[in-house]
Amino acid sequence: MRPPMYPAFDRIKITVVKKLHHKDLIEKYTDTGDWNSCSRFEEGQEFMVRGDAPWNMPAGFCGWAWADMQKIVWGMSRGGPRRYVTCCTDGFRPVVFLLERVADE
Repeated sequence: MRPPMYPAFDRIKITVVKKLHHKDLIEKYTDTGDWNSCSRFEEGQEFMVRGDAPWNMPAGFCGWAWADMQKIVWGMSRGGPRRYVTCCTDGFRPVVFLLERVADE
C-alpha cells in the first residue's frame, strides 16, 4: 500500500480567552465614546478549523478576526507551534484567542 500523498494535518481549536474594552481610549479618540465590547464572541466560546482546509473560516466567526489570524492557523496546522495566543486588531475592544493544535488520533 502506498503512503498517503499528503501528510495528515492537525485541526486547530480556537478558544475565546478574553474580551477587552478600552473605555479610556474610546472616550479619548472617538467622537461618540459610547462603544460596547465586541458582541460577536463570548469568553470560553470554541471553534474548530479542519486540518485539511485551514484557510476556511469557521462558521459564525468574525471575518475581521479571521483575517488577523488566518496565516497563523494555517502555519500551525502544518506543524507550527502547538499553542499560540493572538488577538484581533480592534484597538478599542480587542478579543484575545488561544489557538491549539489538535492531532487526530
